[in-house]
Amino acid sequence: MEVASHYRSFGGEQLFCRHQSEETGTEMRFAIYVPEAAQHGSVPLLWFLSGLTCTEENFTTKAGAQRMASRLGLALIVPDTSPRGPGVPGDPAAAYDFGIGAGFYLDATVAPFAEHYRMESYLTRELQIALPQRFPIDVQRQSVMGHSMGGHGAITLALRHPRLFSSVSAFAPISSLTNCSWGQKALRGYLGADPTAWRGHDATLLMADGHRIKHLLVDQGTSDSFIATQLRPDLLAAACAEARIDLSLRYRDGYDHSYYFIASYVEEHLEWHAHHLGCDELVVR
Repeated sequence: MEVASHYRSFGGEQLFCRHQSEETGTEMRFAIYVPEAAQHGSVPLLWFLSGLTCTEENFTTKAGAQRMASRLGLALIVPDTSPRGPGVPGDPAAAYDFGIGAGFYLDATVAPFAEHYRMESYLTRELQIALPQRFPIDVQRQSVMGHSMGGHGAITLALRHPRLFSSVSAFAPISSLTNCSWGQKALRGYLGADPTAWRGHDATLLMADGHRIKHLLVDQGTSDSFIATQLRPDLLAAACAEARIDLSLRYRDGYDHSYYFIASYVEEHLEWHAHHLGCDELVVR
């Protein structure tokens, strides 16, 4: 694991790293913020899963989350959104919503994508072992949040791996992959044409099939152009109500789908996760 660049930030260190992944068979990149509190022992870990076309840089450079992460003593990790490199199929110039930059946080099962597109195993298996070997983090205390495609990833991975994450939140998540064109395209391309293989990667269907999380925080902008066609928070609300999952769905008047929206409320999400991770007291006052 190589640190490609690092920067001092709010007393901690913002690092951009790369390593050879066994799961994807490619070089993978991620960003990690290590707060000053890590000098005194392992700290909890909060994941941020980004949306379509993003890399590990978007949230890291635009959201302004390091200040609050430092105050709360939280490490932040932002993985890339897909494998990249020679031989990886999925030209982003041909389609922004499938292939490179659009891994959808699942393991593909059909050729030619199955060889490299193993984002679920990369996040929930490989990095679970690799990160604590390199950084002072406590993987027994970790939570996850995400935006859009990454919001889908955060919710579905929390449902599929309930013992891994203490809490989950999302900004404008894709609530039901089977009920939007982005999701249908990804599911067909990565998992094949049989819809029965899709159920395990749709948050609403996972809930209907008995998968559970204790609580869920979601912020959704009312001026988001994707709300009615791709995101469908109404379906998420109905599924949570049926499954009796404690959902806090907050509609934010006038906000859109951009990082201006995320930056406006990201500190509230960090504080919410810190509470569920047992970090009620601010480390730095």
